[in-house]
Amino acid sequence: MGSNPDEPLTHEDEITVLITGFGPFRAQYPVNPSWEIAKSLPPFLPPPASPTADLSAIASSPPVRILVHPEPIKVAYKTVRELVPKLWDGRKIDYAVHIGMASGRRFYSVERRAHRDGYGMEDVDNELLGDHARKNIEGEEWIWHGLPEKLLTAVDVDDVWRRWRIAMPTTDVRISEDAGRYLCDFIYYSTLAHLTKKDEKRRAVFLHVPVDSDAAAVKTGVEVTIELIRAMVRSGRLKKATKED
Repeated sequence: MGSNPDEPLTHEDEITVLITGFGPFRAQYPVNPSWEIAKSLPPFLPPPASPTADLSAIASSPPVRILVHPEPIKVAYKTVRELVPKLWDGRKIDYAVHIGMASGRRFYSVERRAHRDGYGMEDVDNELLGDHARKNIEGEEWIWHGLPEKLLTAVDVDDVWRRWRIAMPTTDVRISEDAGRYLCDFIYYSTLAHLTKKDEKRRAVFLHVPVDSDAAAVKTGVEVTIELIRAMVRSGRLKKATKED
């Protein structure tokens, strides 16, 4: 699977991409494909398979470490809320891709935005988020006080999608505007909110994958995730280079 999170980062120019996946979602989904995909990723981004790839761009690109969180994340609000700051604080993370399952979709989608409110479904512990009551009680001390109802990623999703689609011409990859107001949406907003509160760029995306978890589906999911990472890194480097020129 991807790199060990406890392994020291030795390359100064190395780009580090954090990956997470979720654990089982109730009885009907005992295997969550998001974790099967995450744990199957290589420790570093491999060279592109396309023979038409820009070789000069490949040569000038720093290594991209794929840092997979070492265990599936429990599909529970309390777990996610406590975990997200630990994913980011105290180490260099250039980008993050949270992966989750979308039971009603037969395609792969990168989410543009996440939502603060509207979490009305119980998690796997049969617990509700309860933030409506919590923010009334805690007031200015509420964790997301002063943050907007929607947060958008700072990643240029449109540019990333164009690159992603070119790399995966036979796979249905899309942009989504609704992450679903469940744990997928919740971890996405939690990450974007955490970075916003730290006054950092919201350098994360959420990838929704179909429910299939057989070997062929996982293989496709790994390829899709690799090309999404590549598209995101290249898009970010181009934007940075353009600003510096």
